[in-house]
Amino acid sequence: MKPEEFYQTLAEQGFPLTPLQKEQFQQYFHLLVEWNEKMNLTAITDEEGVYLKHFYDSIAPILQGQIQDTTAHILDIGAGAGFPSIPMKILLPDLNITIIDSLNKRITFLHHLADTLGLDKVHFYHGRAEDFGHDPHFRGQFDIVSARAVARLQILLELAIPYLKLGGHLLALKASSAEDEVAQAKTALSLLFSKVISTSHYVLSNGDPRSLTIVEKRKETPNKYPRKAGIPNKRPL
Repeated sequence: MKPEEFYQTLAEQGFPLTPLQKEQFQQYFHLLVEWNEKMNLTAITDEEGVYLKHFYDSIAPILQGQIQDTTAHILDIGAGAGFPSIPMKILLPDLNITIIDSLNKRITFLHHLADTLGLDKVHFYHGRAEDFGHDPHFRGQFDIVSARAVARLQILLELAIPYLKLGGHLLALKASSAEDEVAQAKTALSLLFSKVISTSHYVLSNGDPRSLTIVEKRKETPNKYPRKAGIPNKRPL
């Protein structure tokens, strides 16, 4: 997807970009490629690939109407190079974005990215999701938790649900069908008092399949979750 196609597609879907937003996406692309030469941020570095598989794919929840509140507080777990939350922030500048990532080098990149793009209401924290999940400044504080290709759903639920307010939503973006993961996550959904609201399937313009699963938090998360760092991955619920 060339930048011009990206702009046109968004305009056709009701999101015409301003000159500033176009410039921010272009700066994002150049910084991603530049920093990727000294640290591993992405395997996709060609312009058409970045605009389609990173930028366009990241804003799918907005295009599908899953983010109605343009001032929502969003936590992005394991965002890596900022996906999906930074493209969503560029598209909806009033969003409040928090990113937690376990690698400090990526946090350094994100700080530089936000400064260069002139983004406000963005916060970056180095650490494990399991640890921040017990911090009262984070636990139960977010309207939305987003995660793109972070972990299987039964693992992701334990990492994400504790951060949500009651009625808040987890947006799980996947590169493949989600039905098997949803089926495997039944125990986790029950223990964490959450429910799958919907799963949508779509295809990128190059034919790559994608899915977006929405999970709602129904009751307060038991205090023992999330378990200590590493345990959710070793012993999924």
